[in-house]
Amino acid sequence: MIDEDGMQLGIMPPMQALEIARERGLDLVEIAPQANPPVCRIINYGKWLYEQKKKAHEAKKKQTTITVKEIKFRPGTDDHDYEFKKNNAIRILQDGDKVKASVRFVGREITHKELGEQLLARLEQDLAKFANVESRPKMEGMYMFVIFAPKK
Repeated sequence: MIDEDGMQLGIMPPMQALEIARERGLDLVEIAPQANPPVCRIINYGKWLYEQKKKAHEAKKKQTTITVKEIKFRPGTDDHDYEFKKNNAIRILQDGDKVKASVRFVGREITHKELGEQLLARLEQDLAKFANVESRPKMEGMYMFVIFAPKK
């Protein structure tokens, strides 16, 4: 058994340990039930829970989340629209997020997959100094897409 200051009180029956904890106005908490004999500690359980929640909140605050933002193209996207969307992709990558560039084929456009591949290859070359390709161009249904991750 361990008291609130971290000092060992020795091995004792559970009822005696519970009695000591109640005398001090604290709780008896089993810390390591798998140990032989099990290890118990005298603590203020409410305060301990509060501290654990506070530590978890701090850890969550320091954690960074990376989101994937999508930029959509069509096989016949003009140069101006392409440049505009490319610049948006660069801005997103500089903010630290991933970019999913997708080409949507409608109707008979699906027969010209090479147009989508050329568009994504051009984008890959233009974004080379800002991003690494995380997944190569893939076809999924009527969409072809590639995912870019920002360079460190």
